[in-house]
Amino acid sequence: MTIELSGNEEFLASEGQRAGLILLASMLLSFGFIRMSTRMIRAEVSWWPGNVSPGGLHIHHLVFGIVLLLVAGFLGFAIQPDSPWLEIVAALFGIGAGLTLDEFALWLYLEDVYWSDEGRRSVDAVIFAAIIGGALMLGLVPVSSEDGTVGLLLSIALVVATCLVAALKGKVWSTIGGMFIPLVGLVAAIRLARPGSVWAKRRYSAGSDRLAEAERRDARHDRRWRSFQDKIGGVPDKPSPRS
Repeated sequence: MTIELSGNEEFLASEGQRAGLILLASMLLSFGFIRMSTRMIRAEVSWWPGNVSPGGLHIHHLVFGIVLLLVAGFLGFAIQPDSPWLEIVAALFGIGAGLTLDEFALWLYLEDVYWSDEGRRSVDAVIFAAIIGGALMLGLVPVSSEDGTVGLLLSIALVVATCLVAALKGKVWSTIGGMFIPLVGLVAAIRLARPGSVWAKRRYSAGSDRLAEAERRDARHDRRWRSFQDKIGGVPDKPSPRS
């Protein structure tokens, strides 16, 4: 089984591919900028503009992101512009997506949890969107068009099986990655499950060595992942409003 890049032989040869790249880059850049801005505001940097609060009402940047998404989406569907307007609309949509996803935790909890522990979900959402967007833009598919019918069916069955096992083992990111890169799903399916997952509850008995090792690995993984999240989004410094 191989991984195939679908689409034109010349990368970014089509308007759609160029627009996809611009959208993805705009999303990441706008997310990076707004995270930098909020960290500057939290640090009370005197020369940096503060929050937008007309009449004392704090307007979340999520609002501006939604407006940009609506405007860009409407223009894209109604006008169906050609280049270079297609790329401009894609950039607007990407900027809106970055601003909106940066406050994904607000959608999820319907509370201002930006600087609390739950706010890390926003970083997860941006990483998820970047992975999916990048894979779709590149046209990554986990099978080869030259495998033949039997090979194709076997490849699909392997991808589905490994991703299903990875999901049952509580490995969300590996499940997503395995949809595009089969080796990722295969490794996740072989390794120990995360404690609390369906797989661990059914197959790891209480007090067993496998459960103890899974808990040690999970704690180590969580420390590393939280450190990575905090490097991107900043360290939470407010108590959870949900506690």
